[in-house]
Amino acid sequence: MSSEMGKVKRGLAFVSGVAIGSLGGLIGLGGAEFRLPLLIGIFGFGPLEAVILNKGMSLIVVAVALPARAAVVPFARIFSYWSVIVTLICGSVSGAWWGAGFATKLQPRAFYMIIAVLLVSVAGVLLFCHGTSAQQVAFSGLLSLIVVGVVAGFGIGVFAALLGVAGGELLIPTIVFLFGIDIKLAGRLSLAVSIPTMITSFSRYSRDMSFQVVRREWPFIAIMAAGSVVGSWLGGRLLGVVPNSVLLPLLAAILVISAVQVWRHSKKKGTSIRSYNS
Repeated sequence: MSSEMGKVKRGLAFVSGVAIGSLGGLIGLGGAEFRLPLLIGIFGFGPLEAVILNKGMSLIVVAVALPARAAVVPFARIFSYWSVIVTLICGSVSGAWWGAGFATKLQPRAFYMIIAVLLVSVAGVLLFCHGTSAQQVAFSGLLSLIVVGVVAGFGIGVFAALLGVAGGELLIPTIVFLFGIDIKLAGRLSLAVSIPTMITSFSRYSRDMSFQVVRREWPFIAIMAAGSVVGSWLGGRLLGVVPNSVLLPLLAAILVISAVQVWRHSKKKGTSIRSYNS
């Protein structure tokens, strides 16, 4: 790649990062769901490498966001809900390890299809589970709640590993519905669950040859992640400016359109699980 092309790519990475972070910040999420389709469709990475890059950037964005969010909700209050955190982590780290291992064995065409389906699923969650007043699901006893929490955590871990996201879009409504916790506090608790979950899947991906993309593309990762951090801050400042009745359908539509584009990649002949930039 020429130096001029490299500058264009990095400039586009920063601008894209800002846009992605802003979209996520508008609803209190990191925006990794919107980043993955760009890594595939605009920057030309294969599915596995795109997911690994997305996971690396998600880790950076979440790590940067954690201290800022701790200023709003102190760590002492977050960890007073240690039983909720531990219950979900018991499932999510297992799911993340399994999901990442499963992803490394997928053929690219199947991986594209799975990504497209998961993006549509996120769109459905945004439409029906976010921005609504939810009541806690009733359980017959503590054991049944723990079992459901671990199973839900496992599913979220698999989902997060396959998309390279933090999983907040699923963790937040899960915490609200299962444990009856306020949605703002649920957003902080989701970080405590997502960080070890992301580290687990990232560690599992490091065993695959495609993980070399992290070493090869580290300037790209840093620049796009920096853009996402800036965008998250901007989106956070605008939180609530756009009503959810308008914002959530719009974001869901973006995800569905992205899913269609990713699905089309699965129909192309000769698609490779390795990066097109290799």
